[in-house]
Amino acid sequence: MGFNFSFSFGTLVLVLVLLAFASVRILREYDRGVVFMLGRFWKVKGPGMVLIIPGIQQMVKVGLRTVVMDVPSQDVISRDNVSVKVNAVVYFRVIDPQKAIIQVEDYLFATSQLAQTTLRSVLGKHELDDMLAERERLNIDIQKALDAQTDTWGIKVSNVEIKRVDIDETMVRAIARQAEAERERRAKVIHAEGELQASEKLLQAAQVLAREPQAIQLRYLETLTVIGADKNTTIVFPMPIDLIRMFTDKYLGNTSKGEKQ
Repeated sequence: MGFNFSFSFGTLVLVLVLLAFASVRILREYDRGVVFMLGRFWKVKGPGMVLIIPGIQQMVKVGLRTVVMDVPSQDVISRDNVSVKVNAVVYFRVIDPQKAIIQVEDYLFATSQLAQTTLRSVLGKHELDDMLAERERLNIDIQKALDAQTDTWGIKVSNVEIKRVDIDETMVRAIARQAEAERERRAKVIHAEGELQASEKLLQAAQVLAREPQAIQLRYLETLTVIGADKNTTIVFPMPIDLIRMFTDKYLGNTSKGEKQ
């Protein structure tokens, strides 16, 4: 009888030790435990050591660190009817463990699926040029739309980044032709503006020369100096009639004055 008593006591001690080990949970700083008692939500515990009553309480562990989720490439038709493939990266984390466990079955899978549909719906409202040039604004639009829908799950979407926009080869060539035509248009506009400015300056110069006859003579002499600076053996330079007339008038005027004297 003493043997049976010692055996029963040893078994009881062993069972109590096993229950003690089974009731202890260790949660890291970035983990929380959602505890249910008899199937009903009780409280959120952690971090540190948590005691759970086996058979009566159950705990589901939830991580609070930021999750980096890659959104698979999605077929998107832009507002100007261009088919592209777009993939992105979503950064989110759990801010309410109770909602993340109770409100949705698998918050990671649900967030992934919602990110794919949101990416297609938001980008489908924009044209191809916006996808290529306005990524920062589109990232913010997708983040706001996604965060508003995941708020009921206790999830905060902090950032969304569009990684790549793949365009069909024929569309790439069409964009290249469009860019080339745009560059030619700008070149022609710049050339026309230059011609207009040059003509305005020439008009101003002609008006100045018309008011001062001596100025055009100085311009002739300056041109002759420029030509003479080159290594030319023969220079044919037309003598302006006004320049000859200026010298003849001066010479004849002096001669006539001498004769009168």
